[in-house]
Amino acid sequence: MGKNILILNGSPRARGNTALLIRAFAEGAQAAGHEVTCFDLQKMDLHPCLGCCKGGRDVNSPCVQKDDMHKIYPVYREADVVVLASPMYYWAFSAQLKMAFDRLFAVAECNPGYANPKKDCCLIMAAEGNTPDNWKPVLDYYHSLMHFMEWTDRGAVLAGGVFEAGAVAGQPVLEEARALGASL
Repeated sequence: MGKNILILNGSPRARGNTALLIRAFAEGAQAAGHEVTCFDLQKMDLHPCLGCCKGGRDVNSPCVQKDDMHKIYPVYREADVVVLASPMYYWAFSAQLKMAFDRLFAVAECNPGYANPKKDCCLIMAAEGNTPDNWKPVLDYYHSLMHFMEWTDRGAVLAGGVFEAGAVAGQPVLEEARALGASL
């Protein structure tokens, strides 16, 4: 039986390296019988978390802010797998991805003790640098997220040395992305 896969695309480039990696991942996942929904966060009307802790009162509209997160929440609730896709910006996720991810707390507010829904997760990231030191801050954060959210890490595709938009085209890392999508 296929899985529901949610991709949160934190890249502002519509034709950038992250987009190419996402496309390859989605092709692999769909070929394996999975349903894939991707949100291009840059194109959405999203606002940062207010830290108000007043969400969770309405399961269908868990956040007090009424913006395009209302499109993401139902897909997130039904997702078996969440894919965090982003270019590396200053050794972290892009602001677009971090902002949307922070807003998922409103869903946890619907549950006793702010319990997060259990998910599998993948990381897709493109970056200029390609050394272990370059990836370390992002991977440390990602693995901490997996631990504290009690999610299961299903793998990462890290495309280093790809600063210019489209530089990942034709590189073996695209097949790695496709294989990760198919492996779920």
